Amino acid sequence: MSVAERLAALGLSLPALTAPLASYVPAVRAGQWVFSAGQLPFVDGVLPATGLVGEQVDPDLARELAARAGLNALAAVASVLDGGLDDVARVVKVVGYVAASPTFTAHPGVVNGASDLIVAVLGEGVGTHARSAVGVASLPLGSPVEVEVVAMVR
Repeated sequence: MSVAERLAALGLSLPALTAPLASYVPAVRAGQWVFSAGQLPFVDGVLPATGLVGEQVDPDLARELAARAGLNALAAVASVLDGGLDDVARVVKVVGYVAASPTFTAHPGVVNGASDLIVAVLGEGVGTHARSAVGVASLPLGSPVEVEVVAMVR
């Protein structure tokens, strides 16, 4: 199944890139590697929720937001590839940041939202990746999550 077919089956499409918040670009290709900048869960340029996971943001909502941030990261990767996501040979690494209360410890479950979305879009052979799930005190604009992707291209 192609990436476009998987996206359609999931009822998704790659979103337009949100303009960077500072002095960076959404993704950079270096040879066979693509590195995305950290992507927030913007929907049409707006953060659907802000705050700390475990306080203002429910973990289930945070997982959904991580999926959106993962989709935004895939869009950033696709933006620097002539063939879009069909050029991706393997997602190698995903890093998910979770802005959380000091007592919240379920960061991996939140970042599963991004990981599961990436595998669903690209398939197990291409989308399965190594990952870090990191708890932080805050993220840009008060976002509950941020996701980065490193991909190898054909």
